[in-house]
Amino acid sequence: MQFFLPIGTSVNAIAIILGCLIGMLIGGRLKDEMRKIVFQALGLSVFIIGLKMALKSNNMLIMVFSMLLGGILGQLLNIEGLFNKGGNKLKNVLKSNNSKFTEGFVSSTILFAVGSMAILGSFNEGIDRDPSLLYTKATLDFFAAVALGSTMGIGVAFSALPVFIYQGILTLCAAQIKSLLTADMQNEMIATGGILILGIGFNLLNLLKIPLSNFLPSIIFAVVLTYYFI
Repeated sequence: MQFFLPIGTSVNAIAIILGCLIGMLIGGRLKDEMRKIVFQALGLSVFIIGLKMALKSNNMLIMVFSMLLGGILGQLLNIEGLFNKGGNKLKNVLKSNNSKFTEGFVSSTILFAVGSMAILGSFNEGIDRDPSLLYTKATLDFFAAVALGSTMGIGVAFSALPVFIYQGILTLCAAQIKSLLTADMQNEMIATGGILILGIGFNLLNLLKIPLSNFLPSIIFAVVLTYYFI
Protein backbone atom coordinates (compact mmCIF):
# COMPACT_ATOMS: atom_id res chain seq x y z
CA MET A 1 0.00 0.00 0.00
CA GLN A 2 1.40 3.40 -0.98
CA PHE A 3 1.14 6.08 1.70
CA PHE A 4 0.92 9.81 1.06
CA LEU A 5 -0.35 12.86 2.88
CA PRO A 6 -4.15 13.14 2.53
CA ILE A 7 -4.16 16.84 1.68
CA GLY A 8 -7.92 17.13 1.06
CA THR A 9 -8.73 15.57 4.41
CA SER A 10 -6.16 17.78 6.16
CA VAL A 11 -7.76 20.90 4.67
CA ASN A 12 -11.19 19.57 5.69
CA ALA A 13 -10.11 19.10 9.32
CA ILE A 14 -8.54 22.57 9.48
CA ALA A 15 -11.71 24.10 8.01
CA ILE A 16 -13.81 22.49 10.75
CA ILE A 17 -11.53 23.81 13.50
CA LEU A 18 -11.41 27.33 12.06
CA GLY A 19 -15.16 27.38 11.48
CA CYS A 20 -15.83 26.34 15.07
CA LEU A 21 -13.45 28.96 16.49
CA ILE A 22 -15.03 31.70 14.39
CA GLY A 23 -18.47 30.52 15.46
CA MET A 24 -17.42 30.67 19.11
CA LEU A 25 -16.06 34.20 18.63
CA ILE A 26 -19.24 35.56 17.08
CA GLY A 27 -21.62 33.31 19.01
CA GLY A 28 -22.14 35.77 21.84
CA ARG A 29 -23.05 38.49 19.38
CA LEU A 30 -25.70 36.45 17.63
CA LYS A 31 -29.25 36.89 18.83
CA ASP A 32 -31.28 33.77 19.59
CA GLU A 33 -33.48 34.44 16.57
CA MET A 34 -30.41 34.57 14.32
CA ARG A 35 -29.02 31.32 15.72
CA LYS A 36 -32.39 29.69 15.24
CA ILE A 37 -32.66 30.73 11.61
CA VAL A 38 -29.08 29.52 10.95
CA PHE A 39 -29.90 26.09 12.35
CA GLN A 40 -33.17 25.98 10.44
CA ALA A 41 -31.36 26.84 7.20
CA LEU A 42 -28.68 24.24 7.94
CA GLY A 43 -31.28 21.63 8.90
CA LEU A 44 -33.36 22.15 5.76
CA SER A 45 -30.26 22.07 3.56
CA VAL A 46 -28.93 18.91 5.20
CA PHE A 47 -32.38 17.34 4.86
CA ILE A 48 -32.43 17.93 1.09
CA ILE A 49 -28.85 16.66 0.70
CA GLY A 50 -29.77 13.49 2.60
CA LEU A 51 -32.92 12.99 0.54
CA LYS A 52 -30.96 13.34 -2.71
CA MET A 53 -28.44 10.77 -1.48
CA ALA A 54 -31.14 8.35 -0.31
CA LEU A 55 -32.81 8.39 -3.73
CA LYS A 56 -29.64 6.94 -5.28
CA SER A 57 -30.71 3.50 -4.05
CA ASN A 58 -31.48 0.99 -6.78
CA ASN A 59 -33.18 -1.34 -4.31
CA MET A 60 -35.19 0.25 -1.52
CA LEU A 61 -35.53 -3.09 0.30
CA ILE A 62 -31.75 -3.25 0.74
CA MET A 63 -31.77 0.25 2.19
CA VAL A 64 -34.66 -0.58 4.53
CA PHE A 65 -33.13 -3.82 5.80
CA SER A 66 -29.71 -2.17 6.12
CA MET A 67 -31.23 0.46 8.39
CA LEU A 68 -33.17 -2.12 10.41
CA LEU A 69 -30.28 -4.52 10.90
CA GLY A 70 -27.75 -1.73 11.41
CA GLY A 71 -29.98 0.01 13.94
CA ILE A 72 -30.55 -3.20 15.90
CA LEU A 73 -26.82 -4.00 15.97
CA GLY A 74 -25.94 -0.43 16.89
CA GLN A 75 -28.48 -0.49 19.71
CA LEU A 76 -27.10 -3.79 21.03
CA LEU A 77 -23.55 -2.39 20.89
CA ASN A 78 -24.79 0.92 22.32
CA ILE A 79 -22.66 2.90 19.88
CA GLU A 80 -24.41 6.13 20.83
CA GLY A 81 -23.55 5.49 24.47
CA LEU A 82 -19.92 4.79 23.57
CA PHE A 83 -19.74 8.05 21.62
CA ASN A 84 -21.23 9.91 24.57
CA LYS A 85 -18.84 8.28 27.03
CA GLY A 86 -15.91 9.14 24.80
CA GLY A 87 -17.09 12.72 24.48
CA ASN A 88 -17.60 13.03 28.24
CA LYS A 89 -14.13 11.61 28.93
CA LEU A 90 -12.60 14.08 26.51
CA LYS A 91 -14.61 16.84 28.14
CA ASN A 92 -13.29 15.85 31.57
CA VAL A 93 -9.69 15.64 30.32
CA LEU A 94 -10.00 19.16 28.92
CA LYS A 95 -11.87 20.30 32.05
CA SER A 96 -14.50 21.89 29.85
CA ASN A 97 -17.52 23.49 31.52
CA ASN A 98 -19.49 23.50 28.28
CA SER A 99 -22.67 21.49 28.85
CA LYS A 100 -23.02 20.96 25.09
CA PHE A 101 -19.49 19.63 24.53
CA THR A 102 -20.54 16.01 24.01
CA GLU A 103 -23.57 16.91 21.89
CA GLY A 104 -21.42 19.13 19.70
CA PHE A 105 -18.70 16.49 19.35
CA VAL A 106 -21.07 13.63 18.48
CA SER A 107 -23.44 15.58 16.21
CA SER A 108 -20.59 17.23 14.31
CA THR A 109 -18.66 13.98 13.88
CA ILE A 110 -21.67 12.30 12.27
CA LEU A 111 -22.52 15.34 10.15
CA PHE A 112 -18.99 15.75 8.81
CA ALA A 113 -17.97 12.07 8.50
CA VAL A 114 -21.08 10.35 7.11
CA GLY A 115 -22.03 11.13 3.54
CA SER A 116 -21.27 10.69 -0.11
CA MET A 117 -18.76 13.52 -0.25
CA ALA A 118 -16.68 12.01 2.55
CA ILE A 119 -16.60 8.60 0.85
CA LEU A 120 -16.32 9.67 -2.79
CA GLY A 121 -13.99 12.56 -2.00
CA SER A 122 -11.63 10.21 -0.17
CA PHE A 123 -11.79 7.74 -3.06
CA ASN A 124 -11.01 10.48 -5.59
CA GLU A 125 -7.97 11.67 -3.68
CA GLY A 126 -6.73 8.16 -2.96
CA ILE A 127 -7.08 6.82 -6.48
CA ASP A 128 -6.73 9.85 -8.75
CA ARG A 129 -4.80 12.13 -6.35
CA ASP A 130 -7.60 14.66 -6.89
CA PRO A 131 -8.64 16.42 -3.64
CA SER A 132 -11.07 18.87 -5.32
CA LEU A 133 -14.21 17.15 -4.02
CA LEU A 134 -12.86 17.22 -0.46
CA TYR A 135 -12.07 20.92 -0.91
CA THR A 136 -15.73 21.47 -1.73
CA LYS A 137 -16.73 19.45 1.33
CA ALA A 138 -14.32 21.48 3.45
CA THR A 139 -16.08 24.68 2.37
CA LEU A 140 -19.50 23.31 3.33
CA ASP A 141 -18.18 21.92 6.63
CA PHE A 142 -16.60 25.28 7.45
CA PHE A 143 -19.92 27.12 7.36
CA ALA A 144 -21.65 24.29 9.23
CA ALA A 145 -18.94 24.43 11.91
CA VAL A 146 -19.46 28.19 12.28
CA ALA A 147 -23.17 27.63 12.95
CA LEU A 148 -22.63 24.65 15.25
CA GLY A 149 -19.67 26.20 17.07
CA SER A 150 -21.64 29.34 17.87
CA THR A 151 -24.05 27.35 20.03
CA MET A 152 -22.31 24.07 20.94
CA GLY A 153 -18.80 25.34 21.49
CA ILE A 154 -15.40 23.65 21.38
CA GLY A 155 -16.76 20.11 21.08
CA VAL A 156 -17.41 20.85 17.40
CA ALA A 157 -13.71 21.57 16.79
CA PHE A 158 -12.70 18.22 18.29
CA SER A 159 -14.86 16.43 15.71
CA ALA A 160 -12.07 17.29 13.26
CA LEU A 161 -9.98 14.48 14.78
CA PRO A 162 -12.30 11.52 13.98
CA VAL A 163 -13.08 13.12 10.61
CA PHE A 164 -9.35 13.29 9.82
CA ILE A 165 -8.79 9.68 10.91
CA TYR A 166 -11.88 8.33 9.09
CA GLN A 167 -11.33 10.14 5.79
CA GLY A 168 -7.57 9.64 5.99
CA ILE A 169 -7.97 5.87 6.31
CA LEU A 170 -10.44 5.82 3.42
CA THR A 171 -8.03 7.84 1.30
CA LEU A 172 -4.99 5.69 2.08
CA CYS A 173 -6.93 2.46 1.49
CA ALA A 174 -8.96 3.76 -1.46
CA ALA A 175 -7.33 1.65 -4.16
CA GLN A 176 -7.89 -1.57 -2.20
CA ILE A 177 -11.44 -0.67 -1.13
CA LYS A 178 -12.38 0.52 -4.61
CA SER A 179 -11.34 -2.80 -6.13
CA LEU A 180 -13.71 -4.64 -3.78
CA LEU A 181 -16.77 -2.41 -4.16
CA THR A 182 -19.07 -2.59 -7.16
CA ALA A 183 -20.99 0.44 -8.41
CA ASP A 184 -24.17 -0.99 -6.83
CA MET A 185 -22.41 -1.32 -3.45
CA GLN A 186 -21.27 2.29 -3.61
CA ASN A 187 -24.79 3.45 -4.51
CA GLU A 188 -26.36 1.59 -1.60
CA MET A 189 -23.69 2.90 0.79
CA ILE A 190 -24.41 6.45 -0.33
CA ALA A 191 -28.18 5.91 -0.14
CA THR A 192 -27.99 4.48 3.37
CA GLY A 193 -25.68 7.30 4.43
CA GLY A 194 -28.31 9.66 3.03
CA ILE A 195 -30.87 8.30 5.50
CA LEU A 196 -28.47 9.17 8.34
CA ILE A 197 -28.03 12.65 6.90
CA LEU A 198 -31.83 12.99 6.81
CA GLY A 199 -31.80 12.09 10.51
CA ILE A 200 -29.34 14.89 11.19
CA GLY A 201 -31.73 17.27 9.46
CA PHE A 202 -34.58 16.12 11.73
CA ASN A 203 -32.36 16.60 14.79
CA LEU A 204 -31.21 20.06 13.74
CA LEU A 205 -34.83 21.11 13.15
CA ASN A 206 -35.81 19.67 16.56
CA LEU A 207 -38.46 17.52 14.91
CA LEU A 208 -37.08 14.28 16.40
CA LYS A 209 -34.17 13.21 18.58
CA ILE A 210 -32.65 10.21 16.80
CA PRO A 211 -29.61 8.31 18.20
CA LEU A 212 -27.89 8.35 14.81
CA SER A 213 -24.64 6.78 16.02
CA ASN A 214 -26.51 3.52 16.55
CA PHE A 215 -27.34 3.39 12.85
CA LEU A 216 -23.73 3.60 11.60
CA PRO A 217 -23.47 -0.21 11.09
CA SER A 218 -26.22 0.19 8.48
CA ILE A 219 -23.62 1.32 5.94
CA ILE A 220 -21.75 -1.98 6.36
CA PHE A 221 -24.99 -3.95 6.01
CA ALA A 222 -25.71 -2.03 2.78
CA VAL A 223 -22.50 -3.44 1.27
CA VAL A 224 -23.13 -6.98 2.53
CA LEU A 225 -26.75 -7.13 1.40
CA THR A 226 -25.89 -5.70 -2.00
CA TYR A 227 -23.21 -8.36 -2.44
CA TYR A 228 -25.69 -11.16 -1.80
CA PHE A 229 -28.85 -9.81 -3.43
CA ILE A 230 -27.73 -7.71 -6.41
